[in-house]
Amino acid sequence: MDATPELLADLRRDVPPSTFLETYPDVGETLEGLNRRGVRMAVVSDAWPNLPDLHAGLGISHFFEAYAISAVLGCNKPDPRMYHHASTALGLAPAQCLFVDDDPGLVTAAIRLGYAGRALCRDSAVPGVPSITSLTQLLDLSFEY
Repeated sequence: MDATPELLADLRRDVPPSTFLETYPDVGETLEGLNRRGVRMAVVSDAWPNLPDLHAGLGISHFFEAYAISAVLGCNKPDPRMYHHASTALGLAPAQCLFVDDDPGLVTAAIRLGYAGRALCRDSAVPGVPSITSLTQLLDLSFEY
């Protein structure tokens, strides 16, 4: 195949995140519900610097006031700086925050740092770690720590 200018331009074109990414069905409903209740949210992720742009492409970035991204901060979860960056950006003490992750070990680390936590285990709850099987279960929680 020849590398024609048209082919090269096509390979360099921006592809909207919604073309290759999608959220779980419970994400939109949960974020909307939490937002209606005034729950302030941040993202703590071992991800790439353009995560906010990907969230914008998925239509969910407006739910998050802050991002703690490992590629930006130079550390990964469970480094306390990741958790503290997000709670500080929200102006909240750790005890006023709920950390949700699909890795029970990272939730345990957050709890040890003084955060509330829930492990998102879609198949079944994990013994020994507060867990949920659907994000919609967050809507049943009280956020007045």
